[in-house]
Amino acid sequence: MKILVVDDELVSRKKMMKIVDGLGRCEAAEDGRAAISSVQTALEKWELFDLITLDISMPDMSGTEVLSTIRDLETARGLTADEKAKILMVTAHSDVESVKACVGKCDAYIIKPFNKDVLTEKLKKLKVI
Repeated sequence: MKILVVDDELVSRKKMMKIVDGLGRCEAAEDGRAAISSVQTALEKWELFDLITLDISMPDMSGTEVLSTIRDLETARGLTADEKAKILMVTAHSDVESVKACVGKCDAYIIKPFNKDVLTEKLKKLKVI
C-alpha cells in the first residue's frame, strides 16, 4: 500500500506516519502544494496512492482545496472509483462546516487528537486494512 500523510504540523505528521508506517510505503507532505505535487508525480508514474491522510487546516491551501484538486486530477487521469485514493480528512476542529465541505469528496474524517485504535477502526471501515 502507498500512503501520503499531509499535515503542516510536524508532531501530527510524525504521529500519523508512525501509526500508518507498518501498513505500507509512506510519504509525507508538509503543505498542500507539496501534496498536490506528490499526487501529480504518482499519477504520471502510475504509482497511485492507496490512502491519503489530509489535514483540513493548513496555511498555504486548505485541506478542502487540496482535496478538490486531488479529486480533479484523478478524474482528469480517468481513474475509476476503485483506483482513486481513499482520503481521510484530519481536523483539530469538531466544526461541522469543515467536515461538510468535504462530504462527497473524502472517504472519512478523524478529529485530532486521535490514537492508533481510532485510526485503525476508520481504516478498517474504509477497507484499507
